[in-house]
Amino acid sequence: MLIRLWDWENNWTCAQVFEGHNHYVMSLAFNPKDNNTFASASLDHTVKVWNLGSGTPNFTLEGHDRGVNCVDYSTSGDKPYLASGSDDRTVKIWDYQTKACVQTLEGHAQNISSVLFHPELPIILTGSEDGTVRFWHANTYRLESTLNYGLERVWTMTCQRGKQIVGIGYDEGTIAISLGRDEPAMSMDASGKLVCARHAELVQANLRSLNFSGEGGEAIQDGERLPIAFKEMGTSDIYPQTIEHNANGRYVVVYGDGEYIVYTAMALRNKTFGQGLEFVWCQSDAGVYAVRESNAVIKVYKQMKEIRTFKLDYGAEQIFGGHLLGVRSLTGLTFYDWLTGRIIRRIDNCPKGVYWSESNQLVALCTNDAFFILRYSADAVPDSSNSSVNNNYEDTDGYEKAFQLVPNGEVNIQVLNGRWFGDAFIFTTQTNRLCYFVGGEVVTLALLDRPMYLLGYLAKENRLFLGDRDLQIVSYTLLLSVLEYETAVLRGDFTSADAILPNIPKDQYIKIAQFLEKQGFRKQAMLVTTDMDHKFELALQLGDFELCQQIAMDGDPKTNENKWKQLAEAACKVCKFKYAEEYLSHTEDYASLMLLATSSGNRKLLEWIGKEAAIKSNDNIAFLARFLVADLEGCLELLTNAKRFPEAAFFARTYLPSYMPEIVEEWRNWLDKSNKASAKIANSLANPKDYPNLFPDLEEALSTEKWLKADRKARLNLPASAYPTQVLPGDRDLHIEMQNEPVPMVEPSLLNKMSHLGLTPTTMDNVSAVTEHQQQPRSNSPSVDQELQFRNNENDSGDSELDSVKLIGDEEEEEEEDENDDVEDVQEDLEAEHEESWYDDDDEDDDEVNNQLRSGTKTALNGKGK
Repeated sequence: MLIRLWDWENNWTCAQVFEGHNHYVMSLAFNPKDNNTFASASLDHTVKVWNLGSGTPNFTLEGHDRGVNCVDYSTSGDKPYLASGSDDRTVKIWDYQTKACVQTLEGHAQNISSVLFHPELPIILTGSEDGTVRFWHANTYRLESTLNYGLERVWTMTCQRGKQIVGIGYDEGTIAISLGRDEPAMSMDASGKLVCARHAELVQANLRSLNFSGEGGEAIQDGERLPIAFKEMGTSDIYPQTIEHNANGRYVVVYGDGEYIVYTAMALRNKTFGQGLEFVWCQSDAGVYAVRESNAVIKVYKQMKEIRTFKLDYGAEQIFGGHLLGVRSLTGLTFYDWLTGRIIRRIDNCPKGVYWSESNQLVALCTNDAFFILRYSADAVPDSSNSSVNNNYEDTDGYEKAFQLVPNGEVNIQVLNGRWFGDAFIFTTQTNRLCYFVGGEVVTLALLDRPMYLLGYLAKENRLFLGDRDLQIVSYTLLLSVLEYETAVLRGDFTSADAILPNIPKDQYIKIAQFLEKQGFRKQAMLVTTDMDHKFELALQLGDFELCQQIAMDGDPKTNENKWKQLAEAACKVCKFKYAEEYLSHTEDYASLMLLATSSGNRKLLEWIGKEAAIKSNDNIAFLARFLVADLEGCLELLTNAKRFPEAAFFARTYLPSYMPEIVEEWRNWLDKSNKASAKIANSLANPKDYPNLFPDLEEALSTEKWLKADRKARLNLPASAYPTQVLPGDRDLHIEMQNEPVPMVEPSLLNKMSHLGLTPTTMDNVSAVTEHQQQPRSNSPSVDQELQFRNNENDSGDSELDSVKLIGDEEEEEEEDENDDVEDVQEDLEAEHEESWYDDDDEDDDEVNNQLRSGTKTALNGKGK
């Protein structure tokens, strides 16, 4: 029953006690216009108003039948009101100056537990124990909306200052809601004059006065909030929900709460007013406007006088201004002539927004999930004074050819609002993007951080202006010359486009090039763009390999590797494999180079890959490349350099048995240096040189190694056409081949093919002679030491071309037969002669040596009695 005032700065001491209520005090509120005055609500059915300096109430407001639970003051400057909610299920609005009850709000089914004046909007919120929150208009006291979230009883409500957000507390929890519309009540005319509504206050600003160029100060950046100094114009007689200038900017209409007032834009003088559900301006005649008075009646005015009334036979949901009057129903959109009332065209589409271009030739219809760009043909609509006005006219649908969908005119983007500038439709989306549509393409200008609405465009400043619900204005650069250039390109007028291009800043050339590319003009885009990466992509699409190569050469080699790969891929698609090899050589993509080399049979490229990959420590690629060209010694070298001695030993055992002693010795040394445990393993390794008995068939393997070298040399330059006649390596029986053909030879038919292709066997006679000398009867096979010594002599003479690509298996060793002294002498003499002539480049000398070798070998064999 008491109210106590506590001084929180003085250790929460009780500063004053207020007595006067006869029951519990449920709520109190301070007057926002007088901080020394507050009101209290009590279960004694009264509301009392107090001053801080007095312990007794100034006056008492009586009228509720039951206890009062809540009280709140209005923040409106012209209304000295307070509201109280009671257990009698009513809310009373009091004038605390006259102490009279202004209005009683009824509708709740249970006790009123909370009441609230919105600090910015003309709304009164009431919460009840029936679980509902009701919204009442603060001027008309009409019930606007009712919310019920099923959270049981409502106990408290509050508003966030500066925001249209309301918090509500229930039995089962709390909830926050946003009130009003996101679209701000503001409008800008073609000269840059902006009119905004701050609640009932109208303010204006001139956007042209801002420093966009940066002269004498810092330039305004895109998306930056503009430092606008608003000037007060006056107070509107109605609360503005929408504000809109007419076509020439002379008048501005303020609409809200079912009423409209037309003011002069400069002095805010009232020209006319009225009631209606909607108000729209005509675009082609600045003095014409329409008002939807009901769902079936639309009135058209000219110079503030009614000239026509539309009585519809269907329910109108919304009307749209522009060149034609648009009326939306539940089934579609109908365009009417403003003055005659004729149906121009009926469209089976229900848009939420209709936007006309300044030329009156294009119109955008924006639905909930897409927008459509239509071209309006005035020639398809005869003049009403013409006697043939009814030609091609349908009473229900109008003129069929009046509207046509432009190419690619259907875009699946949700539009928030939009404007036309030239032939470009600029709009904001539901996903907070600023875009424009030209020629069937959507270009994104900027990403927005909140919902914003287009206000207008100033061509001189090349600025596009947007605003939000908090009256924050931002701008973005949009060059008119860019739009004019793109429009000229779309019309196919490249002469005009070329004339406009020099007027466009260089920093916009990339966007211009991207636009040209989307339109299919890649060559023009390549000439315009200043981005070298973009120029490279365009040149690649056009097949200009020389320009691409020049761009790749001029750039950073480390960053241009991807360009070289793209070039190589494009060259392969058009079968320019030489170009592809050159391009890939600038990269370290040895795998692609190997694929290209193996596909084209390029042995030299494989040899180059084997060397370069080894330098770059790409051992796997290097090993495979060397293996493919039969550089077995090179493969073995890679393994040993990589300290992979076990693999090297098995590789030598399989392909190069003459290298086994050397590799095993290196393996042992490596193990000895590792640790003690490895040293024990090293001692268990057997060297073929020391333990030949542990390596059966080794002598035969050494002999086969030499025969295979000669065989590979003989087949080195076989053409690809010889492949069908060749036996696959896995199907060859080397034992039989070595018996039947001691000297590996190439078939005469293949030699003819090689000669026709410009290929020659690589010193075939030399190979044949040496091979014939090597392939003595198995009973006369040299010892292991002799074979190893012969391999060393070959290495000393620099022979690196006798290589192997085929794994062979060991064969059974035959028993050795004693050779007579004559055969041994002949063999030693021939071997000495061979050491001198093996690498002789003179063909005639080779032939002579080969003949001697063949003759001597036959003599030795005959001398033995074979």
